[in-house]
Amino acid sequence: MTDRLIYLPLGGAGEIGMNAYVYGYGAPGKERLIVVDLGVTFPDMDSTPGVDLILPDISWLIARRAQIEGIFITHAHEDHVGAVGHYWEQLGAPIYARPFTANIARRKLDEHQAPESILKVVGPYPEVINCGPFKVSYVPISHSIPESAGLVIDSPDGRVLHSGDFKIDETPVVGDPWDRELWEEVSKDGVKALVCDSTNVFSRDPGRSEATIGDAITEMMKDAAGMVVATTFASNIARLKTLAIAARNADRSVVLLGRAMRRMVEAATEVGILEGFPPVVSPEDALQMPRENVMLLVTGSQGERRAASAQLAQGSYLGIKLKEGDTFLFSSKTIPGNERGVIRIMNQLSEMGVDVIDDAGGKYHVSGHANRPDLQTLHEIVKPQILVPMHGEHRHLREHVKLGAAGGLTGIVAVNGMMIDLSGNQPTVAEYIDTGRTYLDGSVHIGAMDGIVRDRIRMALNGHMIVTLIIDEEGDPLGEPWVEVSGLAETGRNNAGLVEVVEEDLSQFIGRANAKTLQDDVKLEKELRMIARKSAQGEIGKKPEVTVIVSRLG
Repeated sequence: MTDRLIYLPLGGAGEIGMNAYVYGYGAPGKERLIVVDLGVTFPDMDSTPGVDLILPDISWLIARRAQIEGIFITHAHEDHVGAVGHYWEQLGAPIYARPFTANIARRKLDEHQAPESILKVVGPYPEVINCGPFKVSYVPISHSIPESAGLVIDSPDGRVLHSGDFKIDETPVVGDPWDRELWEEVSKDGVKALVCDSTNVFSRDPGRSEATIGDAITEMMKDAAGMVVATTFASNIARLKTLAIAARNADRSVVLLGRAMRRMVEAATEVGILEGFPPVVSPEDALQMPRENVMLLVTGSQGERRAASAQLAQGSYLGIKLKEGDTFLFSSKTIPGNERGVIRIMNQLSEMGVDVIDDAGGKYHVSGHANRPDLQTLHEIVKPQILVPMHGEHRHLREHVKLGAAGGLTGIVAVNGMMIDLSGNQPTVAEYIDTGRTYLDGSVHIGAMDGIVRDRIRMALNGHMIVTLIIDEEGDPLGEPWVEVSGLAETGRNNAGLVEVVEEDLSQFIGRANAKTLQDDVKLEKELRMIARKSAQGEIGKKPEVTVIVSRLG
């Protein structure tokens, strides 16, 4: 049986977030495997109410645990590293990361009692990690978080370059600058496949450097009359530094608000990559300072309900209150799907008299992902035999294949669950794997198809009703059925109480039910449920979810 080189996305291909990619080499079904990234995405109240976190379904990997040689984390964004704590024990393989990423991963692993030995801190190219048939190196690349890296993955069937998330930025403020010569070096002997970030493939202007926005932010802070609040991704260490230096240049002291903000600054300081960050003051000290001399650097740029931004918009956070004439800067791009939460906070701030500045004009934010011209630059440097777009919705992947084709590259759209055979001269689909999502719901993992969240949504949409009936030892009803409701109007169209109307309809049914029906719990529950829903619909125009409890004495 001929050995093959495979690529299999389990998350992050056909969506933005929850990245998890698998590479394998060997006989079909017996490949030795490496995993690249284990990320998460975040729930919303519309589609996943009550869920704490969304993780990729890695059932396919767990079933092949003995074949996994290693797990490689490209950088410390949650959509790439957020699931390592949840999955390390089920996968049982060593986890590799550069120092800053390892610092963040270690904290997540500690929350799940992982041993120190599971995490391996590695250096950049030309350092090589031997993993079964693979030799892997971390190639530094610029992104919106320090120590991001692409991967050189050498196999017996050729070299794969996995770009990771990246941009072309020669002056990134914090982190590795774009090094064209390095990428030319790792590409010079030929590249079988480039598996490449697709996020900004529709952005036609060249990407901008982080260093280009500092002056504009400084001027904005100088012109602001009251307190300035700025929010961005806590993981964007370079942006945190840009904002903090701008505050210092505008004679403002910096206050960090939000656990994630403090944790990221602490981690970057611990590993020695955050130099020149101005001293920070405590929230308590800030309360004693003139408002025009304070800049709050806060979490919650995506509208998160419990983050510092949302709490400030709702009144106060750690005793700090915003006032009319203060300024709130969103130095970030709103991720699609988060618009509602962000707009809610903006309007709450506006109602308080706070001036809100967003990134609509691109003046105070630059993306961490490569725009279309920058993707073309990487294509031209690498000259891969095969282009495989990743990290994007389906429309991004498809457009990226078109972009590659315009430059003479052979590409393939590969979404989650599509195993690609890279062995030949043309990429082919080898298999289709069942993929999906796993929800962290409280302290347990549940499957997206288990029905739990679906039932929760149905109760939220329709309300809930409990019908209780007691049957005595002789098989006769003991009293009338009674009803309890949640999330439903108390009175209906006839100005009568909903509970009273439903209970009357149920009582009439019980009064005429024969002994055979009263002895059959399944039939009895079905009839009670149907009558309760029909009665509620007639009274309030909604069919609630109904739970029937039949209790028998004796």
